[in-house]
Amino acid sequence: MNRTATTALAACLGVALLAGCGSGDGEGAPTGGDGEGTDTAAAPVTLLTHDSFDISEEVLERFTEETGHEVVIVRGGDAGVMVNQAVLTAGNPQADVLFGVDNTLLSRAVDEGVFEEYEAAGLDAVPDELLPPDGGRSVTPIDTGDICVNWDRAWFEEEGIEPPETLEDLADPAMADLLVVQNPATSSPGLGFLLGTVAAFGEDGWQDYWQSLVDNGVEVVNGWEQAYYDHFSGSGGGDRPLVVSYATSPPAEVIFGSDPDPEEAPTGVSTGTCFRQVEFAGLLSGAENPEGGRALIDFMLSEPFQEDLPLTMFVNPARTDVELPEVFTEYGVVVEDPYTLDPAVIAENRASLVDDWTALVLR
Repeated sequence: MNRTATTALAACLGVALLAGCGSGDGEGAPTGGDGEGTDTAAAPVTLLTHDSFDISEEVLERFTEETGHEVVIVRGGDAGVMVNQAVLTAGNPQADVLFGVDNTLLSRAVDEGVFEEYEAAGLDAVPDELLPPDGGRSVTPIDTGDICVNWDRAWFEEEGIEPPETLEDLADPAMADLLVVQNPATSSPGLGFLLGTVAAFGEDGWQDYWQSLVDNGVEVVNGWEQAYYDHFSGSGGGDRPLVVSYATSPPAEVIFGSDPDPEEAPTGVSTGTCFRQVEFAGLLSGAENPEGGRALIDFMLSEPFQEDLPLTMFVNPARTDVELPEVFTEYGVVVEDPYTLDPAVIAENRASLVDDWTALVLR
């Protein structure tokens, strides 16, 4: 999930298909998770992921040097669309590993038999609260992020309006026609934001809350990139100064902005609107190269990959022993008390919540 608002960042995040990243010669390299050497390059491993996936080329090359497996990356759109594809091809997947299924969508993928069980090396460095309900046998936690409303600092300063802090603030008439959100049926941030409102207002109150947003002129688009790049004024591409994004978007704005050392980031975070997201990687059932897939999942939980996450995808690494870069801590925010929902509640209610939301908001 890239978290930025500039054309430069979009290019950096490599929206184009990446194939065969890395070029290890295979000499003395292990073939996967068994640690045995090989004299020839191992078979490529294919990674299915969302459009916002990014990792340094040097890191992928290191994986190839260590294992002999080159990585072929297939992008499947927004996370919601990607998971739909994985469900439709369960047992006959288009890749070996899927990365980017999150806690809002995980139960559906697991219930549909998308993944083959595998317990990754390095899982003991991940906090228990990030593990899936089965303890990490189905999928492996890779990163976390808080889905929050972001606001355009310059717009609010120019208008002399205080930015919203809470979900309730978004329904204030002062915020009319300012907010753009993602469709929870097609977008994981959109679904996370919906679930956050359910956690905040309960099963009996969330629909009334969304009706207040509709009455206040909320705009709905299909995915995060469309919302952030095309409709959010903070990215320079739209006229809405409020957008559902991430608590880690401001550091990205600083890194790819024109001022290398600003006093504050050009965008802010409404910390009272946040829902905690965890992204996972899993070995796909029926994978053509399961050995390479297991090796890639192990590598995604290794320190080199985890250390690369904050400044490539602007998320928090799942491992607790990885130090965050200074720009990430200086311009990001810490969400002390994000909204959460029990995975069992999400699993039981996700489909009906999305259906009810669609009937209410998109009617």
